[in-house]
Amino acid sequence: MKNNRNGQSAVITDTDYSKIRKQIKSRKYKLLLDLAWYTGERWGALVQLQVDDVYDAEGKPREFINFRARTRKATPDGKRKTRQVPVHPVLRESLLGYQPEAGAWMFPDREGDQAISLRWGDMILRCAVDKAGLSAKGISTHSTRRSFITKLAKRGVSLATIKKATGHTDLKVLSRYIEVTDDDVKEAIATL
Repeated sequence: MKNNRNGQSAVITDTDYSKIRKQIKSRKYKLLLDLAWYTGERWGALVQLQVDDVYDAEGKPREFINFRARTRKATPDGKRKTRQVPVHPVLRESLLGYQPEAGAWMFPDREGDQAISLRWGDMILRCAVDKAGLSAKGISTHSTRRSFITKLAKRGVSLATIKKATGHTDLKVLSRYIEVTDDDVKEAIATL
């Protein structure tokens, strides 16, 4: 568990996600959380999304969200890859209910000429986590990525599919994201 910014970020439950989301007042920042929850992308890439990565020329949500290579974390060999994520039906509803501000950025800063910073996104999440009474859980911006991956694994999605969906290049790195509890082990043994 993450403690004072050390350790692994917590995996959050659907209930925790709902509590956190309720504490975010801005529709724009609710959408930022929704994008993190339903795409499993890192917040560094999320805050740099451009409107045309998410919406078509008519202002309708695209079938896939495009995370540009230059906004994504590099692999151990220094390469960056574009990642396209299918839009979940719940996320589609959030996108339909949001009208992006004029300009290039999905989440523009106050001046509107740049994207908000990762630090700003982190502050939005931390404030919502605090207001939801979940500060002790070790939730960070990386929690949405770990939760996305863990949920897929617990639902029986193959590691190869999760690897492709998240853009991981190494199964060893991917496996560190998956939370396995003592109850998970008991349930696995019980299936024998």
